[in-house]
Amino acid sequence: MSAKVIIVSSDNEKFPVEPKIAEKSILIKNMINDLHPDGLEEDFEIPTPNVRANVLSKVLEWCEHHKNTIFQDDEDEDAKKSIPVEEWDRNFLKVDQEMLYEIILAANYLNIKPLLESGCKMVAEMIKSKSPEELRRTFNIVNDFSPEEEAAIRKENEWAEDR
Repeated sequence: MSAKVIIVSSDNEKFPVEPKIAEKSILIKNMINDLHPDGLEEDFEIPTPNVRANVLSKVLEWCEHHKNTIFQDDEDEDAKKSIPVEEWDRNFLKVDQEMLYEIILAANYLNIKPLLESGCKMVAEMIKSKSPEELRRTFNIVNDFSPEEEAAIRKENEWAEDR
């Protein structure tokens, strides 16, 4: 039996996973390399105080799916922006808004850049081509502008309106 990485959520749930899966997180990969430079000989617990169990479970599901995927880190940033979210990732990220945001925060904390980028692209798609009113409804934003202030802002930014 090979050693496992046991990732512990903020609510103290333990997730034993293969090192190959855990190392999709650069944070965890660096911890393993720093603390066990000769490799893991026994199970190794890593706390994730910023990630709840239900979110960690989803993140690890993503890591499991992508365990054999090699992500290019040196791609041109502008080119990456135009690459659409893969179909599996798109379906995986079709969750309620709160879970999507929690996955994004966890991916950022754990330094899982491909998951972070896919999550952010999904949020960007939620924003794209929406009116201010639609954005307020989508993101539960209260309009605190008076009608006069809103009219002034619309006039000032009319160049940005779709025609």
